[in-house]
Formats: sequence, C-alpha cells, structure tokens
Amino acid sequence: MVGQLPTEKFIVFTGKGQQSSIEEIMKSLEDADVVFLGELHDDAVAHAIQLEIFKRAIGQFGLKRRVTLSLEMFERDVQTVLDEYLAGQISESHFLLSSRPWPRYKEDYRPLVELAKEKKLDVVAANAPRRYVNMVSRNGRDSVNGLSKQAKAWLAPLPFAEPSEAYSKKFKALMGSSPEAMMGIDKILSSQSLWDATMAYSVAESLRKNKGSLVVHLNGGFHTENRLGTVEHFLKYRKKGKALVVTMRYVEDFNKFDTAKHADAGDFVILTDAKEPRSKR
Repeated sequence: MVGQLPTEKFIVFTGKGQQSSIEEIMKSLEDADVVFLGELHDDAVAHAIQLEIFKRAIGQFGLKRRVTLSLEMFERDVQTVLDEYLAGQISESHFLLSSRPWPRYKEDYRPLVELAKEKKLDVVAANAPRRYVNMVSRNGRDSVNGLSKQAKAWLAPLPFAEPSEAYSKKFKALMGSSPEAMMGIDKILSSQSLWDATMAYSVAESLRKNKGSLVVHLNGGFHTENRLGTVEHFLKYRKKGKALVVTMRYVEDFNKFDTAKHADAGDFVILTDAKEPRSKR
C-alpha cells in the first residue's frame, strides 16, 4: 500500500475532534521545527500517510528549508552505516546486513529512506541501541553510567530526565496493575524514558546542526501521544522548539471521533480503517 495514498481508508481530525485534512497538517508545519508522526507499527495505511506527508514536506519546504527524516526504527550506533548508504558508498544489501532494520523495513520504511536518498536528504538514526535500553530495564537507570565514552555518545546526555507524572501514570496504566506487571516497573519505565530522551535528543541535535530545518520523525504513537514522552524531552533539549504531533490509530469506525479515547492524542489525530490487513512483523 505504501506508495499510494488510500484516501478512502482514513479521516484526519484535529485533536479536538473536528474533521480536518492533510492540507491543514501541512499548513501547520510552516511554523514547526519537527513533526512527530506517531504510528501503530502494523498500520499499512499510516505508513502510506507518513510517506505522503514526507513527500509533501519536501515539495512544500524543500527549496527554502532543509527537510530531514528521523526514524525510531534505526539506532544511533548505525548512523555511519546509514550515511554510507545514503551517499552511495555501500550497497543496499550491506546496509541492511549492518543496520539491524525492523522486520518490515522493506514494506513500511524503505520508501521514505529511498526518497531521502534520491533527494540527497539526511536520515537520522534516532533511537537508543536496544542493548542499553534492555540494560536499564534490568539494572536501572544508573547502569548506563559505566558505559564507555563512545557508548554514551549513542544515548541522550546522562543523566537523562525522569518521566513526567502524566507519562508515568499513562505508562503504568498500559502495563497493568497486577503484581506481576508491577514487578520492576520503575526500571522498565526508566528504560522507556531513555528511549524517549534519546529520540528527542537526536531530533534536537539535527535541528541544532541544520538551523531552520524541518524534521519529520516517525515513532510508535505511545512515545508522543498527548504531547508526552519524546515531546516533553524534546522541549527540554530545545526550550523554544515548536513540535507538531500527529497520532495515527486504526479503529473499527474511523468516521467517528470518540472523544473519550482520542481527544488531544495529538495536535492532529488520523483514524484509519481497522478492517485493512495488518502488517505482519
């Protein structure tokens, strides 16, 4: 589905539930430093929308602003490999062998990376290496302090910020309240915060290096819903940063905006058709 926009399979709303459009999203990007496109990873319609927004951003802003693609789906320690591929120095097969792409990279994210390559745009490998996220989930937030200088460079500056109260409450509600779910929950929450903070820092660093640019960042919706998580960390790293959040969710009736479920999940909320086949991971 990526490559064509299935306009009959989604509806764009504002965060307050008023029907809107991709055109309105693009208009809002005029004043933004970054747009966070929050997805459910197996939503093929959302991936098509992401590609469309990235294409339009290049067409609308490319002559006056640098447009950069930033991805949760690649970790910061493979940035060199990604850069080598974008520069045409290594083959795609070697790029994929060395960069640990997600299982459905070819279908879901390759079209965006290839477009960036064609247009000679930067792509940011934004995520913390999973081995360090796992380290924190097992041993706590201070465990990364003993890493080498090189390893620390692949993370948000230490110590990374604590999650907000609102984000902590939301995360713990998602995990469930059973004793089993609560075991080690604070360490798991810290690992989530390292993830969020590192993506935020990657975006902020890209903007610092490329003044006046626009970053299009893809991540799982939970990281940026309600302008929490990664967005909160971003605004710590870039005090006057202007972030736009687009949250995409599939639902049974995408014509109906359920205020109780979707209000303020993003500056824009895009509901997609849950009847569409799910991407298999």
